[in-house]
Amino acid sequence: MQVAIYVRVSTQHQAQQQTVEQQLERLRTHIQAQGWDLPDEYIFRDDGYSGASLNRPGLDRLRDLAATAGFDRVLLTDPDRLARKYVHQVLLIEELEHKGCQVEFLDRPMSQDPHDQLLLQIRGAVAEYERTLITERMRRGRLSKFRAGTLLPWTRPPYGYRLAPDQPRDPKGVRIEPAEAAIVAEIYAEYLQDGVGLIKVANHLAAQSIPSPTGKKRWGLATLRAVLTNPAYTGRVYAGRTRPRPAKLRRSATHLMGRPHDSLIPVPQAEWILVAEIPAIVSQQQFELVQAKLAANQSFATRHNTAHQYLLRALVSCGVCQLACFGRTSPNGEHSYYICTGKDKAVQNRREEKCPSRFIPARQLDELVWRDLCDLLTHPEVIAQAMQRAHGGHWLPQEFQARQENLRRGRASLDQQLNRLTEAYLSGVIPLAEYQRRRQDLEQRSLALQNQAQQLANQADQQKELAGLVANVEDFCLRVRAGLETATFEQKRQLVELLIDRVVVTDGNVEIRYAIPSSPSSEHVRFCHLRTDYFHVPNVIAVGRGDAS
Repeated sequence: MQVAIYVRVSTQHQAQQQTVEQQLERLRTHIQAQGWDLPDEYIFRDDGYSGASLNRPGLDRLRDLAATAGFDRVLLTDPDRLARKYVHQVLLIEELEHKGCQVEFLDRPMSQDPHDQLLLQIRGAVAEYERTLITERMRRGRLSKFRAGTLLPWTRPPYGYRLAPDQPRDPKGVRIEPAEAAIVAEIYAEYLQDGVGLIKVANHLAAQSIPSPTGKKRWGLATLRAVLTNPAYTGRVYAGRTRPRPAKLRRSATHLMGRPHDSLIPVPQAEWILVAEIPAIVSQQQFELVQAKLAANQSFATRHNTAHQYLLRALVSCGVCQLACFGRTSPNGEHSYYICTGKDKAVQNRREEKCPSRFIPARQLDELVWRDLCDLLTHPEVIAQAMQRAHGGHWLPQEFQARQENLRRGRASLDQQLNRLTEAYLSGVIPLAEYQRRRQDLEQRSLALQNQAQQLANQADQQKELAGLVANVEDFCLRVRAGLETATFEQKRQLVELLIDRVVVTDGNVEIRYAIPSSPSSEHVRFCHLRTDYFHVPNVIAVGRGDAS
């Protein structure tokens, strides 16, 4: 029997305290007692990942390998390690068992007995309730300390300030760092000059060889904006200036998503919580003038310029440096291009060298991509072939029936051998020890055939599901392609945003990454809104095509 183990801790502090190693030791001891083998590649761990989310790299690898029937059993110390939400526990257990993999917990071995299943449900519900209760208590406790002025809302102090080493969250220990405070004052004074924007301030700092707060040679525009909008520099520390919101877009379509984070959106100033007063670096009047100028300059930002139409706006990436491209049109309107942001000034892309890629003719690329999209929708069999490749090749019903019949015959033969062996033992032909040894061998072989039959049944279920997805895709293509020839620019743009995840241009080569909705519900959700990698998308089929421009 091939087994795998999964361990998890929620915080980096727990990871540093070796609680993961304690789980591993318990699981290894149990496996050795059972006489099983545990290869290193079957040890899955997540250090510092919350059990409230299913987006965990170790868990993803476990689920991927279970889909290929890589092991027969998964061992965990406790159901809480698998997930903190009962719904997630049920989802994962059903998914693994459906793929022929048994889930076992050391603290309370579970079976199909109704009492054990009820206990698992109760423990999952209690774990979810406990986590929610702890989270709410911590949130209210922090709010109380913020209002009492005894707890700073910072995980690290703003640039220009230092904290007391022995009490880093005490507002009374905040002090000014003179050298950095002088730079902050210079940033405010420089920005308030006529004709000066964030780029000129960044160039001014680079000319004086002043490193950024993280030690880089150049200051980023987002870093400068954070300094210019932080009211702490006026001597007043506020909590609750922002609130989290689930992110809607991936950071980059040409990079792996990594670990997702919520986006922070501003909260009205009336809802801020005044925590404490600290030494000021700039005056309140100076701070208000900066906010007014930032708001005025933001209204003229180039990203708000929609005077020209670009079919692939925000969908083109440079294949040379992996950065995004933006649209630009010549003053006379005759020429339009997609230009890599790596060609911007060093202060904007924060790279010492500019990207060597060429300008991409916008009209030619738009026409090329639209023709390819129309061709794809007109021939949905291309999508079906991509889906077949993703699911391991074409399905042959005759082969499935033959394999199923061979497994049935094999199990019937083993049953006959077991019956004859039992008759021989009862007749006194073989001793008890020999009977037990042979019976154990036959039972193990029968269990192996049973697992193979279960895996084959799982493959059949997957193919049935695939057939349904193919039917959905063909129906979608049939409904959409009817209006392709008469589509307006707005309709084309809407269709492109839905079906194209990214267009990657490398010199003269164009790679189009399609994302085809495979269910009616996913026709209203852009692929980038899923914020996940291609291999974990349940309702969208990703298709890549390459064309030469």
